[in-house]
Amino acid sequence: MSRIKAPFRWCLILVALVFAGPALAVECSEMTFEDRGYSVCKVDTATDELRLFLTDPGGTPYGTFDAVDARLAGQGKQLAFATNAGMYHEDRSPVGHYRENGQEVQRVIANAGPGNFGLLPNGVFCFGPGRAEVIETKAYQQRDVADCPNATQSGPMLVIDGDLHPRFLEDSTSRYIRNGVGVSADGSAAYFVMSDSAVTFHEFGRVFRDMLQTPQALYFDGNISRLYAPQMNRNDLGRRMGPIVGVVVPASGE
Repeated sequence: MSRIKAPFRWCLILVALVFAGPALAVECSEMTFEDRGYSVCKVDTATDELRLFLTDPGGTPYGTFDAVDARLAGQGKQLAFATNAGMYHEDRSPVGHYRENGQEVQRVIANAGPGNFGLLPNGVFCFGPGRAEVIETKAYQQRDVADCPNATQSGPMLVIDGDLHPRFLEDSTSRYIRNGVGVSADGSAAYFVMSDSAVTFHEFGRVFRDMLQTPQALYFDGNISRLYAPQMNRNDLGRRMGPIVGVVVPASGE
């Protein structure tokens, strides 16, 4: 019987390990902008399976990434990336508009109001097969709902047609951990970003406008923000979430 030399044998083992793991197509990495750190996950809308998650089939809110993953395991799938996707009430129902797989859970909320959500203009992150968009709420109301089978509303908008939200102040002292999403001009890439430290809206908006160069971007939330990114060894714990957005891949070994 022939023997395989040790170096070659280890190469075979390494190749086997690589192909045994899930296809984590989404790209997550640490980036620095203006001396502050950010976790950035880039989703390719043409190849990555992006989904929204709110409640299980029995109507119970998932609340955690682990609960979503447990549900996906029964389908032979798992999360490759996920983050909170909009503001929610104490019962974890969405504050704003929410559509999942063509089913509307919450109507569009277009009026100004208290808090960040009501700091108009706010907007909607919508996506379907092969594309994603961030759309200002009033513009969204003029669209055919079939254009957005999956949609989650939040606010405020961070970047609008290449400009920062008009209410953002460069000298603001209001700093929080923040997360949001920006979309490339052609809708082929969605960038999910979370700050590593407390930042102002003006600082956070510039990440999307100047570093990622997304013409439209939307704020998701502040201190409750959570990130699931196995590539970065992250599975953030804490307060239970409402809407969750994530990329789904075949489970390991599938």
